[in-house]
Formats: sequence, C-alpha cells, structure tokens
Amino acid sequence: MTWLITGGAGYIGAHVARAMTGAGGSVVALDDLSAAVPARLPASVPLVEGSTLDGDLLKRVFAEYGVTGVVHLAARKQVAESVAQPTRYYRENVGGLATLLDAIAEAGIGRLLFSSSAAVYGNPDVDLITEDTPCAPVNPYGETKLAGEWLVRAAGQAHGISTVCLRYFNVAGAAAPELADTGVFNIVPMVFDRLTRDEAPRIFGDDYPTPDGTCVRDYIHVADLAEAHLAAARRLAGDDRAGDLTLNIGRGEGVSVREMVTVIGEVTGDRRPAQVEGRRPGDAPRAVASAERAAEALDWRARRGVREMIESAWAGWRLHHGD
Repeated sequence: MTWLITGGAGYIGAHVARAMTGAGGSVVALDDLSAAVPARLPASVPLVEGSTLDGDLLKRVFAEYGVTGVVHLAARKQVAESVAQPTRYYRENVGGLATLLDAIAEAGIGRLLFSSSAAVYGNPDVDLITEDTPCAPVNPYGETKLAGEWLVRAAGQAHGISTVCLRYFNVAGAAAPELADTGVFNIVPMVFDRLTRDEAPRIFGDDYPTPDGTCVRDYIHVADLAEAHLAAARRLAGDDRAGDLTLNIGRGEGVSVREMVTVIGEVTGDRRPAQVEGRRPGDAPRAVASAERAAEALDWRARRGVREMIESAWAGWRLHHGD
C-alpha cells in the first residue's frame, strides 16, 4: 500500500511518516507548509506542497503515486484562533475534508484514517471519557473535528470507504530532537518558553475540584500516537470490511498541570515556583481518556510516561531554540 499523509511535514505528521516508513510502508506527504518543517520527513518520503482544498492537486497526487490509503492530519488546530476565525476553521477543516473525500471517492481509494480530537467531548463531568461519552464541543475547533467525524462516516458508508477516527488527547514529546514541536501552544513548550525567557511558569487556576486544585489532563507521547496510527493503518490495510471505528488515543492516566510543571522543573533544572493566574474560559477540571477500546481494536497501548515526554521535548526545544 501507499499512504498519503496530509499535513505530513507537521509535528505529528512527520512522526507518523517516520513510524510508517520504519515499518516498511510507502508514504507520500502533502502539506501547505503553514506549520511545517520539511526537514522532519524521512528522505524516502516525497513532499508535495499544496492544500486539501485543491481537489485537482489531490487527484494528480493519487494518480502519480498510486495512493491506496489516506491519513488525514492537515487542519487548523488552535482553539483561541478558532474562536476568533470560525469561518476559516470551518472552511479549512471541514471544507478541506469534504474536498479530500470527494477525491478519495472518485479515485476509488478505500481506506481513510482521520485525525480527530478530544475537543469533540467539550467539558464532560466524568472520571474517564469513553468513546460513548456524549460529544458537546465548546469551541469552533472542536466543532469542526466532530463535524469531520460525521462527514467521514457518511462518506465511508456512501462510497464503501473503511475509516478510523482517532480522538487525540494531549500530545507531547518527540521521537528525536529534530522532530520536536516548534510551536508554543501546548503546556510543555509554553513552560519551556517562559523558562527560556527567565520568567516563571504560569498556571491558570488552582481552585478546581481536583487533588491539587489544577486541571488534570491525559498526556500521550507523540511516538505512542504515531504507533497508534501505524496500528490503525495496518488494521485498515488488512481488512477491506473494517467499517468505521472511533477510538480515544491516550494513556488513561491523569496528570495535573502542577505535576507537569514540577516534572518540567526537575528535567530542566529550573524549579522556580509557578505563577498562578485566573482560570481560562472553557478549561475543564478533568479530561482523561479511557483507552481500552483502542487496546482491543488495535492491539495498541501507550508505553511512554510523562518524564520521557518532557525529557524528549526538552532535547528538541534546545535543538530548535539554542542552548
């Protein structure tokens, strides 16, 4: 099989490309380069510059490379930006997916792996979020991911496409320093950025109904996430009747923001106390995955812990930001 990875030169996409090629797979990447580092990709992976909104380009790529399956990662993904620019998010995330699905159907491609998000759940008041927990997204980003899942399932049923939707929880770490996340949008790089600028880490709210008062999240190493994609792709490749699956991808363990900041301090050697600020709108007290369905369906479990995530991310931060 040959897999097209949209968003393939991004942080997650490059990890997925490396995992798939490392297992002997054939991969081609498509990326608009808006948040990409092309050097992340293995030398064996062709990179096509372009957007999933360009249906003619998609058709040419499918034909030129003999694509037989698609891993769709390309999307806008910043919550605050989605609140400020909802039409852009719907146009690129949902419109781009619709164009991609039309091209997939026309080409007769029968397998699609879709990158979704725990943002589809919103802020459920449960200890563990299962795939059956009601979805109630609280921002346009989460809405576009939920609409994407609906669209993937509908197109799959209409055109005989086997599909898997993976709902990511909080992704961190790097399989190698050169693959590290270069953005400053998630807790680990946000704390690194503050420490690098000789500023204290920030914690938004310490009065939540949690053991230490700070939000609790499920963090997963990006290398484990990439291995989940590989397992899902293998299932799709090996079963023409895989149907549609929707799976949480997390560790099933909660870690508080304060605990994360503490481990970051231990790894970096900068243990200055965090600066507590007010709560951010929309932050749930707790969001932890039940990962049992993924274990059963894919024979996959996350293997790496929080310290390994932070140590690997710190090595990548130092490489990209100087040390």
